Amino acid sequence: MTTTEQAEPTRREQILATAAELFAARGFHGVSVAELGAACGISGPALYKHFPGKQAMLAEMLVSISEQLLAVGRERVVTADGPAAAVRALVDWHVEFALGHRPLIVVQDRDWESLPEQAREQVRRLQRSYVDLLASQLRALRPELSKPTAHAAAQAAFGLLNSTPRAGHAIDDDELRTLLANMAVAALGATT
Repeated sequence: MTTTEQAEPTRREQILATAAELFAARGFHGVSVAELGAACGISGPALYKHFPGKQAMLAEMLVSISEQLLAVGRERVVTADGPAAAVRALVDWHVEFALGHRPLIVVQDRDWESLPEQAREQVRRLQRSYVDLLASQLRALRPELSKPTAHAAAQAAFGLLNSTPRAGHAIDDDELRTLLANMAVAALGATT
């Protein structure tokens, strides 16, 4: 099974999804273990069968999304027909991810400092690789771009796409998907 195929979520993944929703709504420190357990249909102490604590949940949540972004991003680049198609595929993937995981984007943005240092470094490393992936395709498409400029453009495009939780309340997801993808591709100078 490829990373883009969806399997039935495990109990652990269900707990992480519930935690992401609660953390996004009230902040990492605004959610107790008892409240988290109740939202998952178990006692708070029963959560410790799955995770050593809330910080471990946050770490797994943010590390796993960074791993997923990079793995699927690499798949999209490998299967793309050239750099322009790869840029579009990466943008489309990120929009798809952002629309499907709004709470995780909010949690990473707001609760970054609550992440244990080792996990923070792992997320940074994965995210740098993800930005490098887009930046390298931009440079292949637009050789006049310096490496720092391509990285800045990639980071800015991902920033635009990560605005998804705060955008589009007046339009449906299909319209928002098209709007954000077209804006990002145009901003990157990757229109064909």
